[in-house]
Amino acid sequence: MLINQAQAAAETAVEAAAEAGHAVANGAVHHVPFYQDTTFFVAVAFVLFFVFFGKKLFAAMASSLDDRAQKIKDQIEEATRLREEAQELLASYEKKQHEALKEAANIVKAAKDEAERLSVEAAEQLDASLKRAERLAKDRIAQAEVQAIAEVRTLAINIAMEATQRVLEQDVSATKADALIDTAIKNMEGKLH
Repeated sequence: MLINQAQAAAETAVEAAAEAGHAVANGAVHHVPFYQDTTFFVAVAFVLFFVFFGKKLFAAMASSLDDRAQKIKDQIEEATRLREEAQELLASYEKKQHEALKEAANIVKAAKDEAERLSVEAAEQLDASLKRAERLAKDRIAQAEVQAIAEVRTLAINIAMEATQRVLEQDVSATKADALIDTAIKNMEGKLH
């Protein structure tokens, strides 16, 4: 409001000065004592206005400018603080992202290592199982061979005994048979001790 009054007074003073300038240019100047001239009163009013209201006007303008400067300064500080917080947040998120990527890489590496270990372990188990199966098959074959050999021997002994019995029954006489039995008994006495 004070600013508007000051502007109005200044405009009035400018108009009065313009009228005085026209009057001087046209040569229509009357010599009037200065205290009766309106220009003098306008100038005195202008000076008195600034003397009485100048301090308040300048204080209000200075206060308004100071408030505005403080608001701008506060806004700049707030913007700077927000920028710093945003940079810290960005750095924090970049760090978390880097750590997450590193952890993901470690998980993938661990999974690959585990898969490789399981593959090696499965191969070893398969190899051991095949060796065990081969050993069992060889043992069964060896047992079958031993059993077949035993059966063949038993059969050969039985056949030889039967053949011997037939030959003895047909070709050996009773006296000759007694002599063979006595010889066999004598041979056994040396083998039993």
